[in-house]
Amino acid sequence: MRKISGYKLSVIAVFSLLILSSFLIVSRLNPVKSYKVLIIDGQSNHRNMKEGSALMKGYLEETGLFTADVVTAPKKGENMADFNPSFDGYDVILSNYNGESWNQATNDAFEQFIQNGGGLVVVHAADNAFPNWEAYNKMIGIGGWEGRNEKSGPYVYFDENQQKIVQDSSAGKGGSHGLQHEFVVKTRVPEHPIMKGLPAEWLHQKDELYDRLRGPAENMIVLATAFSPLEQKGSGRNEPILMTLQYGKGRIFHTTLGHENYSQKCIGFITTLQRGTEWAATGKVTQKVPDNFPTASKGSARP
Repeated sequence: MRKISGYKLSVIAVFSLLILSSFLIVSRLNPVKSYKVLIIDGQSNHRNMKEGSALMKGYLEETGLFTADVVTAPKKGENMADFNPSFDGYDVILSNYNGESWNQATNDAFEQFIQNGGGLVVVHAADNAFPNWEAYNKMIGIGGWEGRNEKSGPYVYFDENQQKIVQDSSAGKGGSHGLQHEFVVKTRVPEHPIMKGLPAEWLHQKDELYDRLRGPAENMIVLATAFSPLEQKGSGRNEPILMTLQYGKGRIFHTTLGHENYSQKCIGFITTLQRGTEWAATGKVTQKVPDNFPTASKGSARP
């Protein structure tokens, strides 16, 4: 075996140190910013609320872009007057809450946070909450149940014949869903940062497909839809699945996906949650679409 001279070893060592030093300098000049997310839960008509919060916290933090805290509101019937979470220092609020009204001070602080440029992510049943809170309903765009009807705003769905989003002000309750099943999510705004690089269609894991949602639907862009089939006791329409909204200076990402643990383990749910949260925080998306993202005919999920 040929020996390497001491001189050559010194040159290699110096060269290696230069490369390492350059890497450290670049890293210091271009550090990866970490965004702070506050996940709110505490009441829900979904049994897996606590597990869902833990899953979503993990999904966000694994990107290296986020640190997430969870704040839990009092249980139903308990004193809500003392629920006053501080939003200071956070970039995004993620709502996994569906329950009784908060106190007015918390409502005001929440509104101010979004109005002044804080991000908001609304997941699944969080769009059932607060039917009488005007600002919240403007933030989520459309919601369901809890007495929502034509006074809450129009139904919103995608009309394939017209190839556009339709707002329907006809009378009727807001919020329903058929049987849980796998369904295809169809991208409607492929150039949006959240959707860029995703397949035009992808198969989502078994989930509730929310339909007949209605609300103010102001400053809202429907990014993706899914067809709710009559044979699954659905609406027979292409229903909004992923949306973005603007409220004041704040950016909002609203996903109706994520009913159960198996729904939230879908790679499609995980990826759009991660990308939607980054967009809510920054207005941009830097994350790559994973290689195992589902296709139109083949689903993909974590174990």
